[in-house]
Amino acid sequence: MSRDAKDDPGKTLQEESGKKYEMIRNRIQTAAYAGILALLISVILIILKLYLPAGILVILTAILELNLVRAILRSMDDANKSLRDVSSSNDRKVDVISSFSHRIREPLNNIVIITDLLMESGLQKKQKELLETFVASTKNMVTTVNELTMQSAGDISFEARKHIRFSLLPTIQNTIELYSLKDKANIDFIFNKKEFTDFECFGDPIILKQIFLDIFNTIENNHSEKATKVNISLRKEREADNENFVGLRIQTDRNMILIDDNEQSPSLSARLIHNSKGTWSQESGADYTVLNITLPFTKVVSEPKHKLASNRIEELIQKEKVHKELKDIRILLVEDNLINQKITHLTLKPLVASIDTASNGKEALDKFGSAKYDLILMDIQMPVMSGLTAAEKIRALESSTNTHVPIVAITANAMLGDKEKCLSAGIDDYISKPFQPSALIEKIKKLI
Repeated sequence: MSRDAKDDPGKTLQEESGKKYEMIRNRIQTAAYAGILALLISVILIILKLYLPAGILVILTAILELNLVRAILRSMDDANKSLRDVSSSNDRKVDVISSFSHRIREPLNNIVIITDLLMESGLQKKQKELLETFVASTKNMVTTVNELTMQSAGDISFEARKHIRFSLLPTIQNTIELYSLKDKANIDFIFNKKEFTDFECFGDPIILKQIFLDIFNTIENNHSEKATKVNISLRKEREADNENFVGLRIQTDRNMILIDDNEQSPSLSARLIHNSKGTWSQESGADYTVLNITLPFTKVVSEPKHKLASNRIEELIQKEKVHKELKDIRILLVEDNLINQKITHLTLKPLVASIDTASNGKEALDKFGSAKYDLILMDIQMPVMSGLTAAEKIRALESSTNTHVPIVAITANAMLGDKEKCLSAGIDDYISKPFQPSALIEKIKKLI
């Protein structure tokens, strides 16, 4: 061991954890692509009515993948325990988890889509049952990755992050949905939105998500045989020159301490609220606890939009805004991974008129300027130009023509704040890998 490693055990643990995650990622990618190839061959054999070899191939693939899933889950647990021991840099730990989450979601997404297509290809009963078991095991892996995402929320660095424009209600709703993905989440959420008019604010949505996730973890750690009912509501308390003060009310149906303000080791939510210059109070009864939090949010200054098109052009644009059927639309798919391109084509090609592809944001801008599209499916992490930058540039081009092409982010980025970054860049909707093909199709239908 080098002298630097001896002097910095935290760095050694980081390097060992990084190597473990790299090894797990490589095994998953290799097995995933092998499984995808085998499943594609099975589909071809079924089309050729060679059911016996197709069935044998499906069974062998499922058994192989099931064993690999179990081994990987054990390895992931070991690697995650190692990460908990890292003491030197929170940012480094979050980066490792974020990178691992992104890399594992790509092959998982392809497996989910291929198995979904295979389920509809006329399998025999036993083959279908085995494939369903394989799908269930894959979903367990997805659950583990989602839990890693939430665990990263506990590693808070109080260094300032880039502030973005975001909407309050969707951010809270997304946090509730994220927590509900946990395996055996023992919370029954009721989110009351009727008495609150949503507004956009400027700041760091990750802080708000971390506060809620820490409180949700506290509730679940108070073990109970039945699910805890958690009622969440909001109200706008007051306004200042450049801030809105919002009250967040969280009520449970059990007596517990939701925020621990112990001077020696205050809870994460207590530190975040204090650091955000907010306040909180809680009261409890025999069968309830009420927590009231007040947080300031920076107002978004609305800039007047200059009319750059004549009234006649605006009228023509409005006439063009009619609902289209899936079979009539033209899609631009922006994705740098060739396998992901083929999988998405396989999913959508039978349903839509045409699909053009671009391998990075710059290529997407070139195609956007030379052709007319009804929808853009945008990956986020790409070479040359990222999906966020491409989306911002597309919106800038549209501002002079009063047009708007819907953009859906299809991304393996699923860490806290990623969805808000997409929406802030002008992206209309967001779907995180892995996803069911039906979920993507529903989002497309809503936007066209």
